[in-house]
Amino acid sequence: MNYRREPRAAKAALFDGYNGLEEGLRTSSSYSHQTNEHDNDKAVDSLQDRVIFLKRLTGDIHEEVESHNRFLDQMGNSMDSSRGVMSGTMDRFKRVFEKKSNKQMCKLVSYFVVSFLAVYFLIRAAGNSKY
Repeated sequence: MNYRREPRAAKAALFDGYNGLEEGLRTSSSYSHQTNEHDNDKAVDSLQDRVIFLKRLTGDIHEEVESHNRFLDQMGNSMDSSRGVMSGTMDRFKRVFEKKSNKQMCKLVSYFVVSFLAVYFLIRAAGNSKY
């Protein structure tokens, strides 16, 4: 009967080793699971930081676009008002040049301005040659 007990003891020893191996696998599995959870947490935190950064960046871009749109609207309004002023000025010039007497008056004034400038430059040139 001892003969039979020895194999049982050997089997028990064999399975005890197996149970220890199984516990080791469970321990390494839980360690691996904890490591994976830690890596996943780091990745989630990194993604969260990136999302926050992108959200802030898109907010800044939105503000910049709104600012540029306001500026362009103001420029468009200014251009419209200057176009109105120029149109009014052109209408006045047309009215002045439509009448013959006004054309003669404009010619007379322009001749006077040209002759005044010519006399001014002649006097200035004569004053520089006296040194």
